[in-house]
Amino acid sequence: MFLDRDGVLIRTFVRDGVAHPPDTMDELEILPGVPEALGMLAANDYLLVVATNQPDVARGTQSRDAVEQMNAALARHLPLDAIYVCFHDADDHCACRKPAPGLLIQAAQKHRIDLNQSFMIGDRGSDVLAGNSAGCRTFLVDRPYSRCDRIKPDFKVADLMEAAQIVLADAA
Repeated sequence: MFLDRDGVLIRTFVRDGVAHPPDTMDELEILPGVPEALGMLAANDYLLVVATNQPDVARGTQSRDAVEQMNAALARHLPLDAIYVCFHDADDHCACRKPAPGLLIQAAQKHRIDLNQSFMIGDRGSDVLAGNSAGCRTFLVDRPYSRCDRIKPDFKVADLMEAAQIVLADAA
């Protein structure tokens, strides 16, 4: 189970129609239902891997240390197995920044994950494209800023809990 961080696990801050991650640890807020949804998935032996773009580090508006502190806090409070981060901006043209599937492929190689048996849950078109490119089934947590009009996820959901319920019902 691949999970985007901002907008799926934690609250985003929307400015001018664009979602932004929290700036500080004080702003870090796990979304309602996330611990329960992840607990259900973990109890059913799903590997829980975060794959997140954090381009504000490359832009100089966020420190890598702040991002790593937030990720460490999430790892302490949630049953996550791994967190993969792309710190690049779009102009870097790296293989790890979603919509490229690099983070998912890297995690799959390290953890022996079958991408064709995996899911990507995100709140933007770039998450869906990364999942599609890697061969995963995809969920879009539909937000006003999602920008996913021409990109078709396998499922559109309101939140992580709804995605977890679909996955677990399908597996039953």
